[in-house]
Amino acid sequence: MRIAVLAYDQISPFMLSTPLLVFGEPALAGGHRIDVCASQRRLSAIGGLTLQARYPLKTAREADVVILPGWRDAAEPVPADIVAELKAAGAREAIVVGLCLGAFGLAKAGLLDGLRATTHWAFADAFAARYPKVAVDPGALFVDAGQVLTSAGVASGLDCCLHLLARIAGVGEANRIARHLVVAPLRGGGQPQLLERPAIGSSADRRVSELLAALRANPASAPSLDELAERAGMSRRTLTRHIRARTGGSLGEWLKHARLARAQELLAAGARGLEDVAQRCRFPDAHALRAAFRTELGVTPTQWLALQRLD
Repeated sequence: MRIAVLAYDQISPFMLSTPLLVFGEPALAGGHRIDVCASQRRLSAIGGLTLQARYPLKTAREADVVILPGWRDAAEPVPADIVAELKAAGAREAIVVGLCLGAFGLAKAGLLDGLRATTHWAFADAFAARYPKVAVDPGALFVDAGQVLTSAGVASGLDCCLHLLARIAGVGEANRIARHLVVAPLRGGGQPQLLERPAIGSSADRRVSELLAALRANPASAPSLDELAERAGMSRRTLTRHIRARTGGSLGEWLKHARLARAQELLAAGARGLEDVAQRCRFPDAHALRAAFRTELGVTPTQWLALQRLD
């Protein structure tokens, strides 16, 4: 699969590096090609850096995935040549991704009309006012609307790219890359952008991390909150507060994401029978598993499996 990243003058090196880290060598072994394309060969970047883009914008016309990694200023219109490439990608049914303020470019190209989308929370109101045809979700980390994906600010671009990698190469590969990057593989798009975090390295934080790691390894288990609180050596209320601060939601919500990720792994590994997969991941039945896929991933299990076969 060919992936094009659209670069521009005054780009954030972090935003540019996000898709390169997830999809590019040496981390990825899937054989996908990723090209950085720009309207000018030499680009300035934040921090006084100068970058050199090897490929012109028109190279993006050969890509299966086109990514706009942010935009330098929400108040400044995205240039017509970038918008034209986004429109062309949409017209040929390529996957188009807008990371952070890159959503403004997708909206300008008309690719988000009638769809749910997100962007950095600080600019969500301006985004909604400028593009009233877009259903703006100011709280989501990322939104997968099928052919188009958008993410919230900065670091959530990693979550969005990992999610897309799971669609393209399978959840196992996405988890492998997440481990390589030392980031959590289970941040679902519905998690809130703004989280209160406990003190880094605190004893309570480590204990909660260990609990979540154990549950992630065996998401079919169902210890009660009281049992987990006793295991962590803290009150039920304190554990609930720490889990919410770390995950952005309740233990039950986090477990749903963990169980869905496990179901993806099983299906990608060749497991047959949705009822069996549902039981192994502690969903009530196959209907509940299908509902979880549609809610979180926007597709059925069968459709999701078909996406894993994309070249």
